[in-house]
Amino acid sequence: MAGCGYVGSALAARFVSDGARVVGLSRTPRGLPDGVTALAADLAGPDLASVLPTDLDLVFYTAAADGGDERAYRAAYVTGLANLLDGLESRPRPPRRVLFTSSTSVYGQCAGEWVDEDSPTEPPNHRGRIMLEAEARLGASPIASVALRLGGIYGPGRTRLLESVRAGRATLARGVKRYTNRIHRDDAAGALRHLALLDEAPPLVLGVDDEPAERGEVLRWLADALAAPEPAEVEPDPGAAPDAGKRCRNALLRSTGYALRYPTFREGYAALARQREP
Repeated sequence: MAGCGYVGSALAARFVSDGARVVGLSRTPRGLPDGVTALAADLAGPDLASVLPTDLDLVFYTAAADGGDERAYRAAYVTGLANLLDGLESRPRPPRRVLFTSSTSVYGQCAGEWVDEDSPTEPPNHRGRIMLEAEARLGASPIASVALRLGGIYGPGRTRLLESVRAGRATLARGVKRYTNRIHRDDAAGALRHLALLDEAPPLVLGVDDEPAERGEVLRWLADALAAPEPAEVEPDPGAAPDAGKRCRNALLRSTGYALRYPTFREGYAALARQREP
């Protein structure tokens, strides 16, 4: 497990419960789930290949960037991934499959279009462009691989939207409609595990739930579920470019047999709200 953060730790815990031997690799491997063997190493370091276990069967690259700037993104998603793949590809017995957590930021559609794995990728910023570069390196590897393009990840510890509604701080731009795509952390980890264990897996999969939802609908649903005030409407920024977002399809993920634990934001946020109740 290269990068045992928010999604990686949840995934590692699931494999431990399966009885698998799990190694978590990080520069400072602290707070790993029980049963995970810690391995301190720099993904971009020159000695990475020499410290990796020799009998790896599945490798998950779930590292996160230290920041949002281009340098941090390139270090995490291009340099680190390429370094890891270089080390694995040189082995007499490489792993069976490498899985990489990519992002729906690779898409540039912003008029509410539906997108899937075959849709054009014309990212408007460095985040999406760097993810595409990382995907290209992964796809060029002789090792079988899967890039899972995840939507916005929420779940335990990531409840900022829910809490903003509960506290009455959430607002909506009047007359602005914007679609959002998300996936619960447990489904992000579950999808990675599912794809890893398939006999044959698609090389590219969208990791989102069943319902791309308009932001206003999500906020109003949360307000009703939490018995909180409806989000206040504010005037939109007159200088902002029109952006209705995109709607991501998860049909391919579903076709592989994966069953979402939280099919829409309603089930996911309802579970989070219950966890907070006294």
